[in-house]
Amino acid sequence: MIKRISHITFFVSDLKKSVIFYEKILGLKKTGEWSNYAVFDVDGVDLALAPGGKKGRKEGAPDIYMSVDDVDEAYKNLKEKSVKSVTEPENQYWGGRTVGFLDPDENMVILVSSKK
Repeated sequence: MIKRISHITFFVSDLKKSVIFYEKILGLKKTGEWSNYAVFDVDGVDLALAPGGKKGRKEGAPDIYMSVDDVDEAYKNLKEKSVKSVTEPENQYWGGRTVGFLDPDENMVILVSSKK
């Protein structure tokens, strides 16, 4: 039976631009890159990028949630790097704190941490 998620692939309009974003801006560890695919390790789950996507919000597309130690600090760091946020850091009813922003293709990335 299924043991865990192996990897998730986002299809992007500009592979090189997206690789730079996930590696240099978000600081994910790149574990492989080819002309048509790139892979990043996110604590044991591979996040992959492949050409073929379109820029712009996609109705019904899944959001990706990534855990961080401190949402407010991560928000500050990303704003300094001119990342486009779509929400301000906010406490959630379920006990976490989140902030949402868009990658270069406008895929939604939401950072999550425990409330202070």
